[in-house]
Amino acid sequence: MRKYTALFFLIMFMIGTDTFLISPLLPTLQTQYGVSTGIAGWMIGSYTLGSAVFALIAGPLSDGWNRRTVLLGGLLGFSVSTILCGFADSFWTMCLFRILAGVSAAFTAPQVWASIPAVMPAASVSKTMGIAFAGLAAAQALGVPIGSWLATANWSVPFWTIGFASLLLAASAFTLLPDMKPGANQGDRTSILRRYVPLIASGKARSGFSAYLLLHLGSGTAFAFVGKWMADRFELPIGQIGTVMMFLGFGTLLGSMISSYVTRKLGDANAVAAGMSLLVILYTIMPHLANLQLVTIVYLTIFATLGIIFPIVMGALTSLNASIRGTISSLANSTMNGANTLGAWFAGLLYVHLGGYSSLGIFSAVCLALSLGIFLYGGVLGRKTARTDQESTSTS
Repeated sequence: MRKYTALFFLIMFMIGTDTFLISPLLPTLQTQYGVSTGIAGWMIGSYTLGSAVFALIAGPLSDGWNRRTVLLGGLLGFSVSTILCGFADSFWTMCLFRILAGVSAAFTAPQVWASIPAVMPAASVSKTMGIAFAGLAAAQALGVPIGSWLATANWSVPFWTIGFASLLLAASAFTLLPDMKPGANQGDRTSILRRYVPLIASGKARSGFSAYLLLHLGSGTAFAFVGKWMADRFELPIGQIGTVMMFLGFGTLLGSMISSYVTRKLGDANAVAAGMSLLVILYTIMPHLANLQLVTIVYLTIFATLGIIFPIVMGALTSLNASIRGTISSLANSTMNGANTLGAWFAGLLYVHLGGYSSLGIFSAVCLALSLGIFLYGGVLGRKTARTDQESTSTS
């Protein structure tokens, strides 16, 4: 079973690295293509837009297909489109290839979450989920900085490296993974829209995904231009930006590792409330700090807090209805990437027209405060309420 755990970790590591890679490369690519700061963020947003839109389709379809086939197809498409990013000779060509990479990721990442319960013993599912999530955190801690360092030779090198490494992972998945065909009651011709009906009908699900959208909108907006802000404020070259990003990723990795401990001590609702309250404060004050070391410490704390919160929230969402886990996982992925798409767009507008990075900090703090209010008001993290609502959605 360790082979599956390692495979899922590495797949999420590659997807996470590719997802976050553009942020530290943004100043270099902006110069390479000669585009304004206001639209440069679309090199991030194009990837998340493709992933957000097609995840809405990929999830319901995958609940009725062989998950192994869907994962392999998505991983192959992800590999090829990422390699093509390294050959992009214009801003719009880069955006096109990033959209294709996002579409491919939309068919790949949700299959990891949905496949774990299918191939792992029940006692190992929770641990494997945590290890797979740690792949995303490790991507920020190691993948993104390594990509930044590789880019010092040529900006194309990180894309080629990720693409070819993903091809090797696709070959490994083809060899290792068994078929995961749907059960008799899942492989029917139920329409895509009808698979979402239990979630649409659930007030708890509506609250949960609304709060999840705001959580990612706030964190994604701040992260989109952190590389640009560090280059402008502290005059950092791309290699040093990558080094700072490494500390941010280690924060996420640390948070994901201690998330279960914090939950046991505080409970889901208290852990999320305390963490998001801290984030509101840190996002507000961080843009006004003039010392790079202090900024790094604050951002490490932010990402460690996010690393604690995200597994708790994702666990609450995936427990809403076990019979449509693929749909829920894909909707969560779509919500995250939709928020990051909006965040990249808002980040460019706010950075240029409303006072630079300080306006991004205020926007992020407001989003986090609203998200916390919806989480608490909607009872998404309450165990008793969640069980009741799951029963009601299961019978819808």
